[in-house]
Amino acid sequence: MSRAGRFPPGFWKRQVRTWHWMSGAMCLIGMVLFAITGITLNHAAQIKASPKTSQSEMTLEASALEDLAELGGDVKDGTLLPALLRRDIRRGIGIRIGNEIPEWTDVDVYIPMPRPGGDAWLSIDRATGKVFFEETSRGAVSYLNDLHKGRNTGTAWSWFLDVFAVATIVFCLSGLWLLQIHSKRRASTWWLAGGGLAVPVGLLILFVHM
Repeated sequence: MSRAGRFPPGFWKRQVRTWHWMSGAMCLIGMVLFAITGITLNHAAQIKASPKTSQSEMTLEASALEDLAELGGDVKDGTLLPALLRRDIRRGIGIRIGNEIPEWTDVDVYIPMPRPGGDAWLSIDRATGKVFFEETSRGAVSYLNDLHKGRNTGTAWSWFLDVFAVATIVFCLSGLWLLQIHSKRRASTWWLAGGGLAVPVGLLILFVHM
């Protein structure tokens, strides 16, 4: 059976159109946000951030402090906080400690908690149970920029970026296929497509110093 006989006329054209609009629908919002944050990242020096810092304090309950004391003084970095202690902190100051890795010393526990658009850290005095939390936010633009870069966003967002990238590749390649299908009736198709490659390459050669 010939190749033409395996598929009805126009089969592949319909398929590529389907792939194009479905992938476009999946990554539409993401592409808009990535385009906007591409501009803000390109002009990061001109966009001034106004960091805001907030602080919270509490003292651990006796039972949580006992759990902390039972770990002893030779705890290695990376040992997670006991569940009771984490629950006590969440109830006391509303901070949820998840997979953040503590740094242990003889006198305190320090937990770095970086996040998109800001930073945070928490310390626990091992003798008194005094908990101190500080959070710094650099604003919405910084938050969106960090989402663009995948900075301090965790595993779930990293997977989303991968899926979004694949959807964008499908969108672009199916669009290229559609260009090829309709190029015979549109003489400027390949001139425009070639310009999309020639312009950035020319700028790199002429103006970007290696």
